[in-house]
Amino acid sequence: MMQVDRRNFVKWALKVFASLSLARFLGNYRLLHAATKNPDLVAVKDGSPAQMFEIGIKAIGGMESFIKKGQSVLVKPNIGWNKSPGQGANTNPDLVGKIVELAYTAGASKVFVFDHTCEQMNECYDSSGIKKAVIKNKGFMLPGDEEGHYKKVDIKGAKILKKALVHKQYLDSDVVINVPILKHHMSTRMTASLKNLMGVVWDRRIFHRKGLHQSIADIALVKKPDLTVIDAYLIMADNGPRGLTSSDLKLKKMQVISTDPVLADTAAAKILGQTPEDIHYLNMAKAHGIGLMDLKKSTIKKISCKV
Repeated sequence: MMQVDRRNFVKWALKVFASLSLARFLGNYRLLHAATKNPDLVAVKDGSPAQMFEIGIKAIGGMESFIKKGQSVLVKPNIGWNKSPGQGANTNPDLVGKIVELAYTAGASKVFVFDHTCEQMNECYDSSGIKKAVIKNKGFMLPGDEEGHYKKVDIKGAKILKKALVHKQYLDSDVVINVPILKHHMSTRMTASLKNLMGVVWDRRIFHRKGLHQSIADIALVKKPDLTVIDAYLIMADNGPRGLTSSDLKLKKMQVISTDPVLADTAAAKILGQTPEDIHYLNMAKAHGIGLMDLKKSTIKKISCKV
């Protein structure tokens, strides 16, 4: 009897040891996973727009973690205004060009770029320098000024913007990279990634008719961009979104990269000198479950390009 008990005891002890070893292994795995997990947000400063993206995208997992071979990619900048790059109204063309280039390097089949501009489309595409940068890197500029390019969609979970005509390429692309420029806005305090999605909708005025802040939050429910890249190199700190004079501009030399557009906009608000909680559409987008606003609880990697 004693012999049987001893045998059972040995079996029991081996099981306990194995379970303890497994627990220890899992604990180490969690620590390793936490240490190697990509950050929620990358903030880069003191480089050119293209350089900051090249460094920043590596820090958040590399372009290949967002784009698989053969996928179609939409890059959505702000090209709303007939302004030159030095006037801070549109996304920096060198940044857009670099994103197109690296999308192809990652294996994209085709990279498309468009915006439903506020002023005459061809003039905006040309004067912004974005068309030239896109074509140089073998991307495709699409029109945003023809209703036939838009498809009516029902927006599930929306509070007021229940339906909208949304650009087909935004709906059909395998990967969407949202690339706004950071600016002051007279109606919403700030324009960045969430507000940049107004440019995928045919009837831009519907946002104002329905309720601007809630409509901005609602349109983000259609399709969440896979990556958000906020151009905060030359920001319009006042009189946005079009700007009046060069005195409205501030050279920040910064860039924000995240998979969470709400978190990215929260960080952008601070760069602009705004209180994120005072930008109503951020709170509304958070309530929709689109993203988070708590920077303190997020993993943030800060990078300086200065040697």
